[in-house]
Amino acid sequence: MNIKVNLLLLITILAVSCMSKKSAEEIGETTDTEELLDTLASLPVMSLQPVVTTEPTKYDTDDPCIWINKDDLSKSLIIGTDKDEDGGLYVYDLEGKIIQDKVVRNLHRPNNVDLEYGFNYKGKQVDIAVTTERLTHRLLIYSVPEMNLIGSIDAFEGEKDTTNSEYRDLMGIGLYKDPTKKDIYAIVGRKIGPTDSTYLWQYKLMVKQDSVRGELVRKFGAFSGLKEIESIAVDDKLGYVYYSDEGLGVRKYFAHPDSSNRELALFATEGFQDDHEGISIYELDDKRGYILVSDQQSNEFHIFPREGTAEDPNKHPLLKVIPVSTVESDGSDVTSVTLNDKFKGGLFVAMSEGKVFQYYSWKDIAGDDLEVKE
Repeated sequence: MNIKVNLLLLITILAVSCMSKKSAEEIGETTDTEELLDTLASLPVMSLQPVVTTEPTKYDTDDPCIWINKDDLSKSLIIGTDKDEDGGLYVYDLEGKIIQDKVVRNLHRPNNVDLEYGFNYKGKQVDIAVTTERLTHRLLIYSVPEMNLIGSIDAFEGEKDTTNSEYRDLMGIGLYKDPTKKDIYAIVGRKIGPTDSTYLWQYKLMVKQDSVRGELVRKFGAFSGLKEIESIAVDDKLGYVYYSDEGLGVRKYFAHPDSSNRELALFATEGFQDDHEGISIYELDDKRGYILVSDQQSNEFHIFPREGTAEDPNKHPLLKVIPVSTVESDGSDVTSVTLNDKFKGGLFVAMSEGKVFQYYSWKDIAGDDLEVKE
């Protein structure tokens, strides 16, 4: 047997070990060398499997966020939207079990949700989760972990398009905390919006008469006109906001409302089958880490360097593509905090069809190619 045949045999053995029984049988029936190579190239790569799959919601999961319990990491929570006109905010433990007494029900199509720590509410520091209620055009603010409603904001007031009734229908949200003044802002997107760089609106959260309200402080965000903008993610420490222009790529801006509205980067424009969706940010330290973007129809996540390159912090080349078992994933979130023995080095949560969210260990995602925060 020559070197070429030995190498081919080794590749075949490795491939078969990672494939389903049906795929292995297909290879077993192939004897011709060229035909074998063609068969191997056409077979799907085995997707990464989650450590935990949550109990199902009633309707349609869409977007999760992770709340870290600083007093007991093992009691951290996942909060996720159930997207329907009679939907809700579901709360899960790290085993994927629904905590029924924390679930918020009877919401009017909650779409996305984000979380921030240490909001000054009635003289106390409160962690908050904010969800977009699409059919009422409101942001709803909840204290975490109690899940008590403490305020609401009417978004995109005055906006209208006589040709489209979805001009104010809320979609994505990202929360930004100013590291100096500690002010918290909500950056919000809608189902349909303009192409004049005012697609996103930014609100400063404040307390008025014991209720959280919002003050509009900024309009920004370019839009290609292709599809829509939904997923929004904010990097508090570096001061950037990222959002998916679904038919084009990921756009990057400064997150602070007093900064320039100049677009800093447009990346992830190649290699996606169709929609660019959920964005999440893994922190190795205050500057380094990874940006994960959902390639929705391919059931994959593309991973880019958070810090950019040595030459340009706004250049984000592709590092790795991870095929996952999530189906048509919209929203996701990630933390680099070790929460328990299952999630050493961090937890990645992704929405999947089937009314569920899936939990992955960061070590499984990192493999031998990416770093793990120790």
